[in-house]
Amino acid sequence: METTNLNVRVDKNVKNDAERIFKDLGLNMSTAINMFLRASIREQGLPIDVKLNNNNYYELLEAMEEGRKIAKDPNTKSYSSINELIKALEEDNEI
Repeated sequence: METTNLNVRVDKNVKNDAERIFKDLGLNMSTAINMFLRASIREQGLPIDVKLNNNNYYELLEAMEEGRKIAKDPNTKSYSSINELIKALEEDNEI
């Protein structure tokens, strides 16, 4: 197997933290990077979950808008205290 060098610039703290983890796993940096590259080839992409949490953001916005609509709806039942709410929930569960 013919090998080649790969030079990568990385934050010093990231490198040190990663080396500690790899050492605990019985690996060195070179082996860990080779594992990552081989997994990338096998997966035909990054072998880690890389995504933005945009879906959660939009779900949160939708939930907030729904809450606003419910709060403004005059037909929505409201309660003046937590005890009143708990009592209503308990009565609903007795059906």
